[in-house]
Amino acid sequence: MRIFDPHIHMTSRTTDDYEAMHAAGVRAVVEPSFWLGQPRTSPASFLDYFDSLLGWEPFRAAQYGIAHHCTLALNPKEAGDPRCVPVLDELPRYLVKDQVVAVGEIGYDSMTPAEDTALAVQLQLAADHQLPALVHTPHRDKPAGLRRTLDVVRESALPPERVLVDHLNETTVKEAKDSGCWLGFSVYPDTKMDEQRMVAILREYGPEQVLVNSAADWGRSDPLKTRRVGDLMLAEDFTEDDVDRVLWRNPVAFYGLSGRLNLDLAAPGTTHEGNSVLRGVPKDGTTTGTAEA
Repeated sequence: MRIFDPHIHMTSRTTDDYEAMHAAGVRAVVEPSFWLGQPRTSPASFLDYFDSLLGWEPFRAAQYGIAHHCTLALNPKEAGDPRCVPVLDELPRYLVKDQVVAVGEIGYDSMTPAEDTALAVQLQLAADHQLPALVHTPHRDKPAGLRRTLDVVRESALPPERVLVDHLNETTVKEAKDSGCWLGFSVYPDTKMDEQRMVAILREYGPEQVLVNSAADWGRSDPLKTRRVGDLMLAEDFTEDDVDRVLWRNPVAFYGLSGRLNLDLAAPGTTHEGNSVLRGVPKDGTTTGTAEA
């Protein structure tokens, strides 16, 4: 089983997670920029973070045979903080980088006017840079949040087929599917979706344009949830082709819209900026590899 996790915050994870993910079949990830669990106090902290997603994190992933790309944005949680908003002026010079395959996460947290503005501005940036967009739907009042999201998307220059609407559930999937957007589902141990609910949605709505992710971060989460969904799909009589479509071909197709997705892994360097994540060489030889296309 080959797996592409299209939304996972590896900055929050350890090298043990990378090793376990590779063993489970993960060969590619996209890491969206997000908030750090506490407020940032200046745009400079975003820029250091963006630099790490473009350099250090791809280096770490490559040590374990995993191709790493990212999406960059001012996230919804901080879109209303005047200390952070100036990062919007810095984004264009980052959105031209080869490792950036979308603008994201953008969208809503509390559905404020400031979030409206940040979403509209960043959808335009995505259109200007010919990138797709990863949109975060709010955790509270999801149906209203989705409708507001789709209204802003329709008013933007970015067509819905270049938008991935994430953190969907049973209350929002039909409207999101009818919009023509791609459909994203985060599978968590206790909140959002679980494997059983995810498989039920796939059975009802089909695997077309569906992306399943672990969204694993610094909170309670599981970077192997994608594999668990694939295993349950097989146990519930989905075909291997269905699993491959959901866990590999769909994320490849969506992020491939950027024209920048590169799943070929060169032999990783031994250090990045003078630092190494390795203590010796892994016995299984996963320091080199090629992600399957």
